[in-house]
Formats: sequence, structure tokens, C-alpha cells
Amino acid sequence: MSGRFSAAIKVVPRSNFVLEAAKAASRLIFFIPEVFKMKKLIIADTTLRQAAKNRSRSLSFKEKIEIAKLLDKLSVDVLELAPLEDEKTDTILTKSICSSVENAVVALPCALSENGIAAAWEALSKAEKPRLQLVVPTSTVQMEFVCKKKPPLVLSMIAALVPQAKRLCDDVEFVAQDATRSERAFLYEAIKAAVSCGASTVTLCDNAGIMTSEELSAFVAEVYENVPELKNATLAVRCSDEFSFGCACAFSAALAGAKEIKTAVCGEGTVSTEIFSRFLSARGSEFSLKTSLKTTMLERICGQIERIVKAEKSKTTPFETGVSASENSFVLSEYDTPEQVAAAVQRLGYDLSDEENANVFEAFSRISGKKSVTAKELDVIVATAALQVPSTYFLESYVVNIGNIITPTAHITLSKDGKSVSGLCAGDGPVDASFLAIEKITGHHYELDDFQIQAVTEGREAMGSALVRLRSKGKVYSGNGISTDVVGASIRAYINALNKIVYEEEEE
Repeated sequence: MSGRFSAAIKVVPRSNFVLEAAKAASRLIFFIPEVFKMKKLIIADTTLRQAAKNRSRSLSFKEKIEIAKLLDKLSVDVLELAPLEDEKTDTILTKSICSSVENAVVALPCALSENGIAAAWEALSKAEKPRLQLVVPTSTVQMEFVCKKKPPLVLSMIAALVPQAKRLCDDVEFVAQDATRSERAFLYEAIKAAVSCGASTVTLCDNAGIMTSEELSAFVAEVYENVPELKNATLAVRCSDEFSFGCACAFSAALAGAKEIKTAVCGEGTVSTEIFSRFLSARGSEFSLKTSLKTTMLERICGQIERIVKAEKSKTTPFETGVSASENSFVLSEYDTPEQVAAAVQRLGYDLSDEENANVFEAFSRISGKKSVTAKELDVIVATAALQVPSTYFLESYVVNIGNIITPTAHITLSKDGKSVSGLCAGDGPVDASFLAIEKITGHHYELDDFQIQAVTEGREAMGSALVRLRSKGKVYSGNGISTDVVGASIRAYINALNKIVYEEEEE
């Protein structure tokens, strides 16, 4: 053999050959299963949370629900909502989203207080898969300026709040805000405290986007090494895309052991759900990584959400401005014009379209013909007349006959597509007869899941509010109605729930 090749050949004695071959085979045996064992990454979409920060384009109530339904259809694992700013209106929105989402975990951040956790849980509790989030700053500068607390007090706060959230909700997420700029020793202690107290998910945030992909990978590995308690929790990362490194950083974090990635279909400075998913679809199998996202629907659904978010619209909507009737004191009468009623609605903080204002005035006219309307009552009228899905059925008239010697009967007339349809039925009571008459008109029977009546205001002329919950195909749809009489409020509530069922099932 020539000399120039002899150096490249490793001569293995025959006695050692079998041993070397056995070692190689052993490595291969243990390696092969790892290749085929795909690791599923949890995708937590933050589109709705990001949208709440966009002051130049506020989304309407209906648009937010539509986005939530589209993300659920795409099979995102976690749907993250914005925190409650106006408790009244944001609670309504959160409850509506919870009832619309069937598969995804719905996550809601809590204010860092006992009352804040309770308020968040009140809004979130009806979700199929609820998650409470505790977002706690862990860098020195953030702790001092956001929490106004020194590190020891922050640790005490974590130890107090996580168990409280855990008592209400099995799924609690601890979010270490500005984690990459935190002092490592303190960060480890904070994570240990959160996991020990019951946090099932821990999120590391690179808010400033200061880390490269290699640095973030090393950071994740370092956290795992120093916090063995993480073996009992899911580690998530939220990477900033401020400098367009977000996707690369998220991928590197996943390779280092992160199990959940925060993304957004639309969200400035956030890892793109579409881009990250497309990359994993193309290269994920090489690294044994996958997601549950429906890739065949990815482009279409992301396009739909982008069109909703980026469409031109009024800068304010009812569910962003909030309504505080206590801060307004006025009384309207039947002599007030549509323009005056619209001005009062705007005074409450609502910014409605002409069509929505027309619906409000129609409802207002029914009430004002019998009594004066206060700011609080007008608030209820707006919520029930304007902030709803498009109506398929409209109430034209109702006649109800009751007495102590006759069977209650109801004659209801509804309009659909401009055509009037009537139904006449007897029942056990006036409300039961009315509901049966509506069922006769629509040709559908829906299980009545709940029915409640309450007074909106006090006194002999109090306006009544009715709540009706109908069950269709395993889902519950809520409807509200208002009137100066109980039967009228109940009929309107039933029709309101009915319209939601028709709207959603037609969409499907």
C-alpha cells in the first residue's frame, strides 16, 4: 500500500473488531427510535392579545369572536386573550369567546392580585379548557417599575398568587416577563417557586429580542439544568421578532427542549404563526418536530384573519371603549329624536354604525313609549340591540292570552328574508306558549338549558331583562332580551339565542 494512503487507514486488531462493531450497533439501536419519535410542539397563538395593543385599529366584538373561531378551526393548541381592562365589557367578550371555542385552551392573564385572579376566573370559567396566566416581571428594572417590588417581595407574591390561581383552575401558567435580561439566580428561584406552587406551564420571554438563536438555545438548556423542577411542567418561549430573528430563535429553543411556542397570525414584533408552521412543515421531520396545525388550511385561514385585522374601520368600538353608566346621568323620553339617542349612546362610550344606531333607536322606542329611559337602561339596550350577530329572524308582533280559567296561548309573528311567518301554540304558561310558537315557526326544537328573569332598574316601572340559553348540537347559545314586561323580554331573548344558532350553523 502506498505511503500516502496508509495514514488514512485505521487498522483495528481482529480481537477488537467485534467489540467496535458491537458498540456501533448499540449506538444505532438507540438512535433509530429517536429519529422516528416526533415531538409535538404546542402552538399558543397571541393574535387577539396583540390586536388589543393596536390603537390604530380596534376590532369589534363580532370580529374577535370570528378570529377565535378561525384559530380554533386551524387547531392552534392555545388561544391567548388580552387581559381584562374594562371588567364589564371584557368579561362579556371573554365569555362569548369561551362559548365559541371547542378545542383550544383559552388563556387569560390575571391582574396580580386576589381580586384580579377572581375576576379573570369569572370571565374564563365556562371555557372547555381554561388557563389562568400570571405575568410577572423578573428583570430588575421591570420589577421595580412595573411591580414596584424588590426581588424577595416578588418571590413572596409568586408563592401567594400561584396557589390561589391553582385552586380555581387546574391549568396555571407562570410567565417570566423579560426573562432573558433577568439575573439568573433570581430567575431560577422564581421558576422553582411557581412550579412548586402548581404552575403547569412556565414561559420565558425575550421581550427585547436581544438574543441570537444560539444564545437562546443555550439559555433554555441552562434553565433546564438549573431548575430540575421543570420536568413537571411545560416550558414555553415567547421570542420577539423585532429584528426578524424570532422564527430562528423559536426553532432553536424547540431544539433545546422548549415544548410550547408563542406565535401570532397578526402581531407586530411576534413570531408569525404561518411562517413558523410552514418552516416546520418543510423541515420539521428532519429534527423530529411537528405541530397539530392543519397545514392545508393554514394559508386560507391566516389570510382571512389578516383581512379582518387590517381592514379599515372606526378606531373605537363598544368593547374597547367600555361603558360606565355611573359616570353619566341623563334621562331620555319618547320625544327624543334618533340623533339625540345616538348622541347619548356615544356619550356612554359606544361608536356604532348607522345600522346599529337604527337598531338601538328601534329598541329604545319600544321602551320609551311606556317609560323614561336612564343611562343604565340605554346601556342594556345597546348591548342587546346592537352588539349581536346579524339577525335572521325579526320579531314583528306577539299576542299572549292568559287567565285563571283559560289555557295560556301565544300568537307570534316573525319575519325572515322579508316574509312574515306566524305561529299559534298553547303552553303551560305564557312564556312556554311563546317559545312553542317560535319553534312552530322555525320548525326546530332546541333544548332550553337555562332561563332567567331579572329587573334592570328598580321601581314599579322597572325594565326587565331575560336570559335564555338554548342547546344545539352539544353547544349552548345565550340570548338576552329587554322589555317592560316579562313575556316580551323572554321572547326577545329566545329570538336572540335563535339567531346566534342560525348564524353559526350557516357559517359551518
